[in-house]
Amino acid sequence: MASPEKIICVFLLSGLLGFAQNIPKVDQGRLEASIMSLAEYGVMENGETNRVAFSDADLAGRAYIISLMQVTGLEVSVDFAGNITGKRAGKDPSKKPIGFGSHIDMVPNGGNYDGCVGSLAAIEVVRTLNVAGIQTEHPLEVFIFSNEEGGVMGSRALVGDLKGDALNVVNSTGYSMREGINRIGGDADRIAEVERPQGSLAAFLELHIEQGGILDREQIDIGVVEGIVGIKWWDVSIQGFANHAGTTPMALRKDALLAAAKFIIAVNEVTNSFEGKQVGTVGRIAALPGAPNVIPGQVVVSLEIRDLSSEKIVNLFSAMAKRAKDIENETGTQFTFTPIDATSAPALTDPRIQALITKEAKALGLSSKQMQSGAGHDAQDMAKIVPVGMIFVPSVNGISHSPKEYTFPEDMANGANVLLRTLLTIDKKWD
Repeated sequence: MASPEKIICVFLLSGLLGFAQNIPKVDQGRLEASIMSLAEYGVMENGETNRVAFSDADLAGRAYIISLMQVTGLEVSVDFAGNITGKRAGKDPSKKPIGFGSHIDMVPNGGNYDGCVGSLAAIEVVRTLNVAGIQTEHPLEVFIFSNEEGGVMGSRALVGDLKGDALNVVNSTGYSMREGINRIGGDADRIAEVERPQGSLAAFLELHIEQGGILDREQIDIGVVEGIVGIKWWDVSIQGFANHAGTTPMALRKDALLAAAKFIIAVNEVTNSFEGKQVGTVGRIAALPGAPNVIPGQVVVSLEIRDLSSEKIVNLFSAMAKRAKDIENETGTQFTFTPIDATSAPALTDPRIQALITKEAKALGLSSKQMQSGAGHDAQDMAKIVPVGMIFVPSVNGISHSPKEYTFPEDMANGANVLLRTLLTIDKKWD
């Protein structure tokens, strides 16, 4: 006869196994259908969708999302920044809510997956909990952030960072952020009231397609995001001397465009000289006076550096500026670096949540890989006030921000199931 201790151990183990086996799975077909339904809002004659924030298509898409959330039983509201929030009560109202979600606005002529997968997956998670009759201990909050593509507007407002001149920025619809906020049901004059205090949520989770080809190329199911890179921008002005291209000897020239070319090569060499996954880019160039028979006297190029470490960004810039000094001496030109304010700091995800995502992916028989995000997301802002976790799913060929972006239904469902399980584990184990 088994000892009492053994009987108790078997009982506890069977209970834990029962909990693991009873975790429901999302309805893959229902999730895909909601993605396709959202794609109808802003669809054009060529079959592609254009749903930029503040546009008529954005208004219609938001109305669809609100109706879907209401049918799902969420208590829906729109805050003064235009964020859509759906609340679901927990067993213990004293516990902090667990937040999750993404965005549905698009870049001009973008694709139907991007943040839409995370938004519709969040709603699908709540549908799945409803069908299974599961009420979480923590309250839940589904966030559909406003105007993510135009400067992570909604999440910046939520953490108190949407201020001043940012409200005057105009997107491709012709509306400023201030006008757009009012157009989608917010109130730009009351933005400050949107701010959430530090620690007001227990955790925040975001599911998103990977905006790169790593998962697809390596045939990995789930990306466990370890952090979202910081981004720093500069305008680099190079002053030379404009002169006649036919009469000025090569040795006497102060060619700003030649200096710019050397600097562009230097940016690439410096970036590759550091260990890690940092990137450095010159993506824009303007040469003056811009005539074929005049030596360029002034050139302005952009400089962008991205990495998970603010210190490394500083070191990269210092090394690039040092190379610029060498180029000045070589070419007789002068470099001026002007920082651009539209930048963001690195945001690391919570190591505990990273471990949970990895564990839950494994429990589902899915492969996973730790990786950084080279693009900005709402989770980057949310990390300022709450522990965050981010889940990536593959995008075919790594295509993003394009009508050709595509994520297979099973990959969307895999991500949603990992999201669901991670949420339930946090709910069960965290205060």
